[in-house]
Amino acid sequence: MRKLTFTAVVLVALVATSYAVAHGIEGAKSAKAVAGTFNAIGSSTSSRTCTTTDGKTIVVTDGKYTGVAAGDPDLTGPITLRAKSVINTTDNVGTVDGRITIDVAGRNTDADYSAVYDHGTIAGLASGKAHQPNGKLIANLSATFAAASGFTNGKLGGGTAGGSAVEVGPGSCKPSKTTPEKSEARGPITALSASSITVAQVTCTIPADKSADVNAKFKVGDAAQIRCEVVSGTNTLTSISGKKNH
Repeated sequence: MRKLTFTAVVLVALVATSYAVAHGIEGAKSAKAVAGTFNAIGSSTSSRTCTTTDGKTIVVTDGKYTGVAAGDPDLTGPITLRAKSVINTTDNVGTVDGRITIDVAGRNTDADYSAVYDHGTIAGLASGKAHQPNGKLIANLSATFAAASGFTNGKLGGGTAGGSAVEVGPGSCKPSKTTPEKSEARGPITALSASSITVAQVTCTIPADKSADVNAKFKVGDAAQIRCEVVSGTNTLTSISGKKNH
């Protein structure tokens, strides 16, 4: 089993699985194997990004994913997964935690889960209550996962795929900041059209909603100060001031 390291959340993986199952059925009157499959797509997601002290990019996503589960009666029906994923996108590892609800007639099957994410797949453990009164569900869980789109080829029991482990260490994660590229120039206008202006060899695109006003007030040869900012890869005029050259 590979051991992968990243900074920022909470988990160790499936080492406790066998103990959890044994403890969960201790003193129980019966135990039976169950299995189910599921797919669920994102119905609402929100993400935020930060950078760790060791330079790793972390994307945190809270999402709701809905779909259909099939298998044993307690694992069959519309399924909703709430998930918080914390992914180190630099190394493509992380954790996914949340809650599963399967809408079974009469009483839902509900379980909390924690899973390790490794290069697009998750493997972990789900534990909760089954549809049957006083029934308890403990299941290995695996799936292909993308925070933006959801879960595919999901399994609860029934030969779930083995997973990796992640080690979580101390550290901080600072929100990523984008510094806009800006430029400024002063001097005579050497070129002016409906779409661009040049001052002191700095050329900026004139936004369509400002073009008529700029061309009405300024002509080639006028002294001007322009300020520009890169917008969607284009150096774009944000302000202009100056006076006509009489």
